[in-house]
Amino acid sequence: MKFFIDTANLAQIQEAHDLGILDGVTTNPSLMAKEGIVGDAAVLQHYKTICEMVDGDVSAEVISTDFAGMVAEGEKLAALHKNIVVKVPMIKEGIKAIAHFTKAGIRTNCTLVFSAGQAILAAKAGATYLSPFIGRLDDINWDGMQLIEDISDIYTIQGFQTQILAASVRTPLHIVQAAKAGADVVTCPLSAITGLLKHPLTDNGLAQFLADHAKANQG
Repeated sequence: MKFFIDTANLAQIQEAHDLGILDGVTTNPSLMAKEGIVGDAAVLQHYKTICEMVDGDVSAEVISTDFAGMVAEGEKLAALHKNIVVKVPMIKEGIKAIAHFTKAGIRTNCTLVFSAGQAILAAKAGATYLSPFIGRLDDINWDGMQLIEDISDIYTIQGFQTQILAASVRTPLHIVQAAKAGADVVTCPLSAITGLLKHPLTDNGLAQFLADHAKANQG
């Protein structure tokens, strides 16, 4: 399973990269605004900076909701760097845009997915990645992980090549569950990734090893 970090914060991207496990980045206009990145020129430059930091796919989101607007934005984003994947919303015009980009050889990430039916449409249109938002489903008492399992089963049966990118991941447990459910990729904040490192028995065991070593070397 690939690990993407979901942020526009360069320091967090660098920290995840330094772990040696980072495969890519996802971001969006909200995350850009959170980092104070505003205006088209600044956003485009920020995407380029991220691409230069990470040797992997970087999802860059269109903000238009009409076909022509999505195509124009997507082509501009794709031209920034070879690692750019154009993130397109799961709407009627978005599916049309994904099909267009597929024919043009531009890779896409279909975002804001909440059902298996939507996942089928995105795969038929040729999306490179599909982003089911599991955390947001959990928020309304739907089972986000069951959706990942259902999509994984459908894609396997039908032979779809679209990769399942588990999004809206909030905890280390979400990452483990997504891996078990069949996700190809997980995108999450840095805290969820580093949270996988933590276990009290690891901390206690290391403390004991260090204490024993210090005691053996006294005097």
